[in-house]
Amino acid sequence: MIRKTLAPAFFLVLLAFAVVMPRAASAMETAAEYAILMDYDTGTVLWGKNVDEEMYPASMSKLMTLEMLFNALREGTVSMDDEFRISEYAWRAGGAASGSSTMFADLNSYVPVHAILRGIIVQSGNDACIATAEALAGSESAFAEAMNERAKKLGLNNSHFVNSTGWPHPDHVTTARDLALLARHLIKDFPEYYPMFRELEFTWNGIRQGNRNPALYLDPTVDGLKTGHTQVSGYGLVASAQRRGQRLILVINGLQSEKARADESAKLLDWGFRSFKRYDLFKAGTPIENAPVWQGTYEQVPLVAKSDISVLMSPQQRKDMKVTVAYNTPIIAPVAAGQEVGVLKIEAPDMPPQEHKLYAGGDVARQGIFARALSGLKHMILGD
Repeated sequence: MIRKTLAPAFFLVLLAFAVVMPRAASAMETAAEYAILMDYDTGTVLWGKNVDEEMYPASMSKLMTLEMLFNALREGTVSMDDEFRISEYAWRAGGAASGSSTMFADLNSYVPVHAILRGIIVQSGNDACIATAEALAGSESAFAEAMNERAKKLGLNNSHFVNSTGWPHPDHVTTARDLALLARHLIKDFPEYYPMFRELEFTWNGIRQGNRNPALYLDPTVDGLKTGHTQVSGYGLVASAQRRGQRLILVINGLQSEKARADESAKLLDWGFRSFKRYDLFKAGTPIENAPVWQGTYEQVPLVAKSDISVLMSPQQRKDMKVTVAYNTPIIAPVAAGQEVGVLKIEAPDMPPQEHKLYAGGDVARQGIFARALSGLKHMILGD
């Protein structure tokens, strides 16, 4: 395996445009007990605090309930005009009688799915969540089992759901990383439903309620997603914002007040957009390195990426970035264009390494028998 570190001079052109920030990315502090800042495009974790520690998500876990309903809509097992019944259990445990967050649906009433969605997203209605669980799985316990199965498929490996609402339970847990991954999935894979997260109010049964997400009112670039609060979890928020074509996802939890939640979300998003910049490194199809080919009609083959390669990092991280290319040498002919032949690795302080597969940029046929014999003789004599 050959590993080559690309010449630092290649990157000096990009560095000429970098602005040195007054503090390193890892120096940021927050009053939140759990926090993560993620780049939406790449899924790179830019900064975090206790990102993989179990925590109680409260109503932020309703994002998983929404994912289940979005997926049912996508698969066609449910339509927007279908109606979910508000059972006695849904009404008593999550409706007006419960004293918890509710969309105030009447007992034994039927609510269309388009209203159920807004009852969950805007009003954080526990009755809407339980009605969804019963409609999709027959009971809330069966729905929780389905949530856990679906969560594993989505790569939410540190989450376990006991109910559809986020109501406190010792075994109902997740992590900041899992919530960020779930938010990224919802934004990316359900763009037709995501605009609902930005709606500021919704009225049902004659009762108008405002969206509980404070970031929507403080920052016009924020367009989602969900708050959470119980006595055991503290105040939490899953938020996403987009500025100048760059989207960040923020999760915070364990704060002591609504004001702290609002202040921390605004502070961390502002800091994230100021501190991290996107650097375009390689265009798709552009040769990154030339690798030697054994017994080929050409002595080398260019290594290329199938998509553009860019990184999001602080200018200081950018200064210390290390880029290496690794491939087995020599590559044995014949080589087909598009054949996977290597990997490009990007490393920088305070961020996990990124790897991108590299492919042959063209065909290299195998030499004829006499040319191969000469190549073998040359290798025996010269050792190259």
